[in-house]
Amino acid sequence: MEDLEGGLLEYETGEKFLVDIKKEFGRGDEEMVKVAELKRLEQERRTMEKFVQEFRRVARESGYERRLLVEEFK
Repeated sequence: MEDLEGGLLEYETGEKFLVDIKKEFGRGDEEMVKVAELKRLEQERRTMEKFVQEFRRVARESGYERRLLVEEFK
């Protein structure tokens, strides 16, 4: 918290900030944390196989189902 207040931490998006806050303080619905993680998940330098594995893992814990998952995957 001191790093954040001192301007030493920067976040690319508000979602990443909220995910870290929820993880740190243990508040909030775990599903919502996974939804935010799912929304910011990108392939980056991973192989497609590794990305799909990670996407499926997070998706299972997000509570999202079919159509929403397809939209997030796109």
